[in-house]
Amino acid sequence: MRIIKSFKLSAVTLALGSMTSTLWAMGEHTDTHMSSHQMRDMSDMQYLAKDVFTDSAQINHAEHAEHAEHAEHAEHAEYAVELLIASTEKHVHTADHRKEHGGQIYQSTEIDSRWLSNSDGEGLLKSELESRIGTDENKLFLKLHADKAESAKADYAAQAMYSRMISDFWDVQVGVRYRYDQKHSNDKSRYDAALGLHGLAPYFFETDAYLFVGQDNQVSFSLETERDILLTQKLITQPYLNMNVVFSDDSRYAQKTGLNDVWLGVETRYEISKKIMPFVDIAYHYEKGDKQTAWQTKTDSEADWWYGAGVRMKF
Repeated sequence: MRIIKSFKLSAVTLALGSMTSTLWAMGEHTDTHMSSHQMRDMSDMQYLAKDVFTDSAQINHAEHAEHAEHAEHAEHAEYAVELLIASTEKHVHTADHRKEHGGQIYQSTEIDSRWLSNSDGEGLLKSELESRIGTDENKLFLKLHADKAESAKADYAAQAMYSRMISDFWDVQVGVRYRYDQKHSNDKSRYDAALGLHGLAPYFFETDAYLFVGQDNQVSFSLETERDILLTQKLITQPYLNMNVVFSDDSRYAQKTGLNDVWLGVETRYEISKKIMPFVDIAYHYEKGDKQTAWQTKTDSEADWWYGAGVRMKF
């Protein structure tokens, strides 16, 4: 572009120079024959040519200055972009915000112990422990359950589950369950593979749903769900549902298939702090019973209301 403009200016300059030379020659040749008025016109044309030369030089100088200014601005802009890119790359490589976005490792343990009694005066002690450790995306769950009826031996269950977040409110879990029942004379220990979901169902129901598959064709499903309803900031009532469904069981101490065990109740707790929470509990319990096998006699289904109190601790 600058070459074209320079070429045009050079052509204009040559043309004006030729015109001036011609005018000067004509002036010398006709000086004696021209009137004073004609001489003044010729002088004006000469001054005009001189002004054109001056304007051309000024335009050329201004264009050079403008190009120099644009080049300087472009150089500064390019340098600023390089600085910005270098600063961004440094920030990307050195900054680590994982702790601010769920990458930190945290641990939580909850212990729940309650004593219940039914209308016949029979007592039952139920204890649960749940501990979790990990990040928002990957966690390890440890669960322990112990049930001991009055004047009877206790049975225990423990689960170790790997939990992986699959959405904002749900984790898929896989692991193993160990069961120990002292009431059985044989096969006291049993192992089951476990697959389930842990998370927050619609309307804020905290839910744990598991499918268990074990030896002797034992296949069962368990569901635990609960929801907090705040009466005050410290007084909270919690409806809950715990149930077990047996799909098949060919073991020596087989349970009846179908809806085998249900706890449906309401717990009301007072939070002294977020670590200590005493509560009272009222629940309806249904149990279907056991099958008739060579190792046990058939039992009938039972249903009763249970009342009690307990304490929950978190740390």
